[in-house]
Amino acid sequence: MNTRMMFGGALVASLLASTAFAETSASAMAELNLRSGPGPVHDILGVIPEGGSVSVLGCLEAADWCEVRYDGTEGWAYGAYLETEVEAKPVALTAPEARTHVTIVEHQDNTGANAVAGGTAGAIAGAILGGPLGAAVGAVVGMGAGGAATPTETTVTYVRENPVDHVYLDGEVVVGSGLPDDVALQPVPESEHHYAYINGVPVIVDSTERRVVHIVR
Repeated sequence: MNTRMMFGGALVASLLASTAFAETSASAMAELNLRSGPGPVHDILGVIPEGGSVSVLGCLEAADWCEVRYDGTEGWAYGAYLETEVEAKPVALTAPEARTHVTIVEHQDNTGANAVAGGTAGAIAGAILGGPLGAAVGAVVGMGAGGAATPTETTVTYVRENPVDHVYLDGEVVVGSGLPDDVALQPVPESEHHYAYINGVPVIVDSTERRVVHIVR
């Protein structure tokens, strides 16, 4: 299977905290991948369930990725889908008021450079659309989950057994997120659903709204 991937910008050598803060607690606003590095090309170490609590070790200054600890495992999660309380209000870790409460870190990674050297990288297809920020997450995820009937086990099995080229998008894929028009959706026979392989995972899509309704684990 061919892989198209893009890794934006050079990330830096080891974790360096620019300001010392106590660890911040946050919760996942949707089922969220825990990755080995800050970006969609990195391996998935596990899944943080919706509402799952994490300790935030730090966030990148120029990107929406945060290093977190969940259930004893340290990895990286997309900060736009993590919320914390600031002055008794829930806000996304990417919000300016939350940024003042978390450690800013840098991280070096050669994944992108190695991929280019190996000839496996291609142009990024675009960005995840309609990503929920802050309190908007409930409406967006709810719309995604309710926009089409729940996929049948037959549909899920077909998607697993018929992989297609991976497409990597800026951001993270969750139920309710939208896919740009230039991402090709593949039909599932005798089903109202379509599918694609996005950011390393198969996703089942409501083709009318182009929103993810199920992530195949």
